[in-house]
Amino acid sequence: MKLLRIKAIAKKELIQIRRDPLSLAMAFLMPVLLLFIYGYAITFDIDKISTVVFDRDNSSLSREFVSQFHESRYFRVHSYVDSYRELDPYLDGGKAKVAIVIPEDFSKNILRGLNAQVEVLIDGSDSNTATIAQGYALVIAENFSQRTRGVRITPLIDSKNRVWYNNELKSRNFIIPGLISIIMAVIIALLISLTIAREWDRGTMEQLISTPVKTSELILGKLIPYFLIGFIDTIVTVLMSTVVFHVPLRGSVTLLLFLSSIFLFGGLCFGILISIAGRTQLVASQAALITSFLPAFLLSGFIFSISNMPKPLQIITYFIPARYFVTILKGIFLKGSNLKILFMEASLLTLFAVLVFIAANRKFKKRID
Repeated sequence: MKLLRIKAIAKKELIQIRRDPLSLAMAFLMPVLLLFIYGYAITFDIDKISTVVFDRDNSSLSREFVSQFHESRYFRVHSYVDSYRELDPYLDGGKAKVAIVIPEDFSKNILRGLNAQVEVLIDGSDSNTATIAQGYALVIAENFSQRTRGVRITPLIDSKNRVWYNNELKSRNFIIPGLISIIMAVIIALLISLTIAREWDRGTMEQLISTPVKTSELILGKLIPYFLIGFIDTIVTVLMSTVVFHVPLRGSVTLLLFLSSIFLFGGLCFGILISIAGRTQLVASQAALITSFLPAFLLSGFIFSISNMPKPLQIITYFIPARYFVTILKGIFLKGSNLKILFMEASLLTLFAVLVFIAANRKFKKRID
């Protein structure tokens, strides 16, 4: 009976997993640890930029100007100096990202209605922070100028900006959903990539080959326990995302778990294929890490926008399943997207899973070379 043979292989694999504490720890603890580490470590929110001030004017207006930086959440004025020479150690040593130099005639020029120039020195070693800090400083300077002169310039075009899906502009809200796909891609590939190779290393593959179990039954029997583990990990990471990191989940949980199951099945089949091709646990684990983590992290659109990549790399991303799963997770979490909107991504994930399962089924031969 086909189902009985699959059940027997799955039961054998479950017993093997239960006897291996390292696999159990990797299966259930690593996703939680990775989500905690990366969830808190990776952020694109720029605030409390360390700032040092050289106030040569030392007037009430100059102090009021500095207070605008200090009161905003984007800058943190922590030091004052008395000369240009004292600024260098702060910028060179990384103690400050921004230095504000107020000239001696700052208040006089403002009271006379003249332009008062303020020098803002920015550490450009981190170009992203430097660009954002420059924009914040310009806005603060313009607001201060309009308020002190009592003149408000009315623009010809009054734009009303509305931010959809992530109105608080928290980077965590779009990082965490993408992070789930990266973690799941790595965990399932590492776990399942050892299963066939372990049989060869321990010399038990000959016993499996001698049984009437067919190749497809062997693969499905090996997949089922790890699929259950991956499904539990998915539920845990989704709960952590909403409860611990407060990421909004606006879409259907059922749809999320259904599409996650397709991604899990494809990832597991790919891990099985690696295990069959690798033949040894060391080779299989290394190949799984290289082919799962690096492409998923760099080429899925999780961190770096695909549209900004060179054309050859953009073409390669179409062969990375994590690319479609990242889009699915962000769509369901932040936009509440339904299956109609995500149909293309779901179809491509399904196609990948079917093709990899067929490839693994053909690659594995029930014979001893």
